[in-house]
Amino acid sequence: MPENTEQYQRAQRRFELNAAVRRSIIGGLDLPVDPDLVDDDQPLFGRGLELDSLDTLEIVSLMEEDFGVYITDEQRFVFGSVNKLVDFAEAAQLADNGA
Repeated sequence: MPENTEQYQRAQRRFELNAAVRRSIIGGLDLPVDPDLVDDDQPLFGRGLELDSLDTLEIVSLMEEDFGVYITDEQRFVFGSVNKLVDFAEAAQLADNGA
């Protein structure tokens, strides 16, 4: 049973982090969208939230301020969706913690 509890806790943390990233982006960019209605796999650019290049800079700033994660030009692949941003943030936090 402890393994299931650990998996549940990891899933819960992931769910909460996804929600926090959605709220950060929607609030930080002052988008007229309910963060809870944004799908975690919805594209941030193009037919998704229809963000533009200026929004990219703001997201970089938001991710650094709110989550302690810095995104470089070489890491622009993380802007595909909320899930990709969260994957990157989790990996960066693990690397910072030496895990």
